[in-house]
Amino acid sequence: MVTLKKEVKISGNGLMKNKPCEITIFPSNSGQIRYFVKGKDSFTATLDNVVSTDHCVVLGAKRTRAVLTEHLTAALAFCHIDSVDICMTEEEVPILDGSSKQWVEILKEAGTDKPFFAKEKYYTVSEPVYYLNGKTSLVILPSDSLFISYAVNYDHPELTRKFVNYNPKNKEEIIEARTFGFYRDLKKFQMLGFAQGVTQENTVGLTDDGAYTTSLRSENEPIKHKILDLIGDLYLTGVNPLNMRCQILAKEAGHAVHIKAAKMLEEKLIEI
Repeated sequence: MVTLKKEVKISGNGLMKNKPCEITIFPSNSGQIRYFVKGKDSFTATLDNVVSTDHCVVLGAKRTRAVLTEHLTAALAFCHIDSVDICMTEEEVPILDGSSKQWVEILKEAGTDKPFFAKEKYYTVSEPVYYLNGKTSLVILPSDSLFISYAVNYDHPELTRKFVNYNPKNKEEIIEARTFGFYRDLKKFQMLGFAQGVTQENTVGLTDDGAYTTSLRSENEPIKHKILDLIGDLYLTGVNPLNMRCQILAKEAGHAVHIKAAKMLEEKLIEI
């Protein structure tokens, strides 16, 4: 179990409704990642508490919700933190810069209580995990080390039949990869009440002429963001995917597929 040395606080607006929210993350000895939304019931960050994957990952219980949790969960994974209390003034997690970069920075600033000599636990799968549905697939195989590869085939010249592999050398590029979407869809989503907090700073827009609405932080940044989302989603198994000795191969997947595969994965994880 790893928690923070001290509480941290951050505020910002949500991506979907653009409402301001302040979040305080407290050290905890519960051994769980728990959410507390002001004036409502608490719940844990687990697969059983995923209530929606339509536009982002929404966690909740009864009538309580935490919207767009995946970037914060991924940051906890990268910092190897598995026991904190997350207190929110509103139901939507701030989008910040659209990545996990600022979350990782504030968590590292607080520090963790894990002693330098503590040994981490590592896991693999007892048998392969497959999710296949048309063009979409997510496969998890036992291996001697962690390997993640994410392939996409979008209607954009720089993101057609492309893939990115995760490795320790590009870890920071994964952490800072921002959320993205097709610019042509923005007005439609906003008319439906979503994406109200989209800005050039927090979202990479894919344009019809094959360009982007903002400069990329690194090559293939949108694909790297898919890996970031995958890490956050798989962490809901209760096992940090960065401690998995597996080959994880994803193709044209998304949050819904991540969560479906994670539920199968949860039953097949074994400590090594």
